[in-house]
Amino acid sequence: MNPLGRHSDIRDAVRNVCREFPAEYWREKDRERAYPTEFVAAITRAGFLAALIPEEFGGSGLGLDAACAIMEEIQASGCNGAAAHAQMYVMNTLLRYGSDEQKRAYLPRIATGEMRLQAFGVSEPTSGTDTLSLRTFARRDGDEYVVAGQKIWTSRAEHSDLMVLLARTTPGDRVEKKTDGLSLFLVDMREAVGHGMTIKPIRTMMNHSTTEIFFDGLRIPASALIGEEGKGFRYILSGMNAERILIGAECIGDAKWFIARASAYAGDRSVFARPIGMNQGVQFPIARCYARMRAAELMVHHAAALYMEGGNAGAEANMAKLLASEASWAAADMCVQTFGGFGFAEEYDVERKFREARLYTVAPISTNLILSYLAEHVLGLPRSY
Repeated sequence: MNPLGRHSDIRDAVRNVCREFPAEYWREKDRERAYPTEFVAAITRAGFLAALIPEEFGGSGLGLDAACAIMEEIQASGCNGAAAHAQMYVMNTLLRYGSDEQKRAYLPRIATGEMRLQAFGVSEPTSGTDTLSLRTFARRDGDEYVVAGQKIWTSRAEHSDLMVLLARTTPGDRVEKKTDGLSLFLVDMREAVGHGMTIKPIRTMMNHSTTEIFFDGLRIPASALIGEEGKGFRYILSGMNAERILIGAECIGDAKWFIARASAYAGDRSVFARPIGMNQGVQFPIARCYARMRAAELMVHHAAALYMEGGNAGAEANMAKLLASEASWAAADMCVQTFGGFGFAEEYDVERKFREARLYTVAPISTNLILSYLAEHVLGLPRSY
C-alpha cells in the first residue's frame, strides 16, 4: 500500500472539522492574539487529540502515522495545529514512562477534553537549546519536590492544565554523565499557578500563545515524578523524535496549502492579458516547491514508520523535520512572490501562514543543530559543540 494514501478516512474527518473554521476565524484570532479555544474544543470532541491514547484509557490507540495525518490535514486546511500539537508529542512521554497511577488519573480526562496536556517546560533563557545546562532545580523535601527556576518559550501554558517539566534534581557537578541528574515531572498547573508558579505571555511575530514561566518555591508531590529520578533527559529524547516527526507533518501540510493557493492564483490572475501561470518564471518555482515537498513528505512517513517499529529514529526524525521545514518555508516564500502585493494583504491569508511557517526552521530545534547532529552521529565527523 502506498503510505501516502493511508488514513484517508481520518484525513476526510479532519477536513470536515476544519471547514467549520474558515479563514475569517483565523484572521480574527491572529488579529486579537487570541487562543483558538473553539477549534481546540472541536478537534478534541472529534477525538483527534486522543489519537495516541490507548483505547483502555478512552483514546483511539492509533500510531504516530495517524497523528501525522491529523496534523498535516489541519495545516493543509489553512488552520493552525500549533494550538494543540503539544498534546500529541508530549503524550508519548507519559505513555512510555508514566506510572500506572499517572495514566489512570490523567489519560481518561485528557481523552475527553476535561484536561489539557499542552505545555512542555524545557527551554530556559540562559541555556537555550543546550538542554543539559538548564538551571531549574527540583529539590526533594520529604514527600514533595520544591522547584525554583525559569522556563521560556513554553507555549500554551495559559491554556493547559498539565505541564511536563524537565528540571535538574542532582547538581551538574555531581553527575558522572552530563545526561544524568535531570528528571521529568507532570505538574498540575491548576494548583501551581499563584502558589510558586507565575506565567507571563510573550508577544511574538505569530500568534503562538507562548510564555515564560517562573518557579519560586513551587511544591509538587513526589508522585508527580515521571519514571526514575535522574533519567529525565533520556526519556524526552524519544518524545523529541516524535515531536520532530509531527512538526515535519505539519510543515508538509503548510507546504501543500501554499502550493495549492499559489497554483490557483497563478491560474486565475491575469496580467498583460494572460494568466501569470503561463509564465515559466511563475510556473517553475511552484513546480520546484512541489517536488521538494513530496521528497520531504516521504522522509516524514519513513521516520514515522521507523519510530513505530521501535527503532532508533533519531537521524530520520531530524532529517524529516529539517527537510519538511525548509520545504514549507520555500513554499511560503514562493507563495508570497506569486501573489505579489496581494500576498501581504491580510484578506488572502498568505501573510499569516507565511509568519507561522517561518517558525519551524528555528523551533523546536534549529536547522543548525540538526546539521550538527547528522554530521556527528551519522557521518562520524568531530563533535562541534
